[in-house]
Amino acid sequence: MEFDPDCLFCKIIQGKIPAEIVFRNENVVAFRDITPQAPTHVLLVPTLHVANAGDLAKLSPTVLGALFTAACEVAASAGLDGYRTVFNTGESVGQSVFHVHLHLLGGRSFSWPPG
Repeated sequence: MEFDPDCLFCKIIQGKIPAEIVFRNENVVAFRDITPQAPTHVLLVPTLHVANAGDLAKLSPTVLGALFTAACEVAASAGLDGYRTVFNTGESVGQSVFHVHLHLLGGRSFSWPPG
């Protein structure tokens, strides 16, 4: 595993910063968002430090798939009958932590289009 010593999410993965972990395996760690936008708002992060989803897709499509597989498991564990998954890729669309993370949101109705 590669970690960035200055990355908030790398520190959570390593247990250096506390978080409410809801799922963990060798490729993915999932934890509750500290500013939830829905009753269920979980962030799923790869254990490998990569800045964004585009870079992860090029570097490791297997780990990208593992994020979605984990999201399905987390949603099922939460009893969600539907959910939304979102990647923000780049500062201009709201990415504020540059360690790729998949938002899993559910537990309420959502409108379309988002944002």
